[in-house]
Amino acid sequence: MDVDKETQEKIQELQGYEQNLHGLLMQKQAFQMELSETENALAEISKTEGDVFKMVGQIMIKSEKGKVEEDLKKKQELLALRLKSIDEQESGMTKQAEELRAEVMKKIK
Repeated sequence: MDVDKETQEKIQELQGYEQNLHGLLMQKQAFQMELSETENALAEISKTEGDVFKMVGQIMIKSEKGKVEEDLKKKQELLALRLKSIDEQESGMTKQAEELRAEVMKKIK
């Protein structure tokens, strides 16, 4: 099958979109895991009556419950915002890739 230069370029562009989408999905998965861990930590802290500790590098440091809770809530908000941004990027990129794929398929047939 003989494909013209323009179509070959579009195929390469489509492959680039797919690689970018894969990278975005990996980031999204990492952020979702981190968000889940943060939510679990918040749930555990809300049940805690005694001392609260947090990891700093390789050591655990005693901290104020309110401060740790506040830090975790900020982290939760930031992660949610990042996930929303990634979802928007993913949506836009998927739409562009689908349009390009349709173009390529039309020229190949």
